[in-house]
Amino acid sequence: LNDGCGAEHVQKAKKAPSGIDIAASAARGTRFASLDGDADRVVYFYCAKGSDAPVLLDGDRILILLAEHVSHLLKGTGLAGSLSLGVVQTAYANGASTAYLKSKVPPECHAFAATGVKHLHHKALDYDIGAYFEANGHGTVTFNAKAVSAIQKKAADGGGEDARQLEALTRLINPAIGDAISDVLAVEGVLALKGWSLSDWSGMYQDLPSRMTKEMVKDRTAIKTIPDETKVTQPAELQPEIDALVAKVPQGRCFVRPSGTEDCVRVYAEGSTQEAADKLAEDVGVVVRRILG
Repeated sequence: LNDGCGAEHVQKAKKAPSGIDIAASAARGTRFASLDGDADRVVYFYCAKGSDAPVLLDGDRILILLAEHVSHLLKGTGLAGSLSLGVVQTAYANGASTAYLKSKVPPECHAFAATGVKHLHHKALDYDIGAYFEANGHGTVTFNAKAVSAIQKKAADGGGEDARQLEALTRLINPAIGDAISDVLAVEGVLALKGWSLSDWSGMYQDLPSRMTKEMVKDRTAIKTIPDETKVTQPAELQPEIDALVAKVPQGRCFVRPSGTEDCVRVYAEGSTQEAADKLAEDVGVVVRRILG
């Protein structure tokens, strides 16, 4: 089902599904939503004229589109002060998306969680309304009973168009972990309300170049991190060396974490250029191998 197509193929390989005529799709301005085989993940893409690679709109962008719209509706209904909104990301979220989010929502509305939707979902439930997506397009928006009741009451009491839209979202979005079809419908609804094309959506911010690598080590469990995995606590000497390398890179960011599936350590790095991100990942990898063997 996912051979040469699907959300993971488009998001990780950054290639259009096999069989897509990129030039013709660019000429027609076709918009694509790419789901994986069991329809729990979705990413969007479109084809730009003169480029062989699709323009990707991943889970980070879906999260921001939906969260910013929910925040707008909460303000419009007067419920922003009584209902808490939480926007949850993992450390793998592109730093540009995090910076954009923090410019749009109060600091207390943004949180990181450990990698994996089970951790994101658990953290999202700390809020009356919790929005989360991994970059691979796996995520949703949750509304607790308090939020649903308050929103329904506002809509029933003549709260206006914003209240009606917010109430409709509570019925449209599936709060279960991963329903890509309802996510597509929610995205299409928000884009229609905004009158946006995928190009408009893509223009919200520009991703920072990044690189993810893995380092084979004797014992990946020797690495311990803080709960959101953005900092290493053990070995004690590792994080200071990472910090020193990051400080040399414009817009640099890097973290390491033990893999949950392989006996290796995963390294994620960002920088102002692809070359800088690649070099940072390489340099941190050298440090990881030296310290962990």
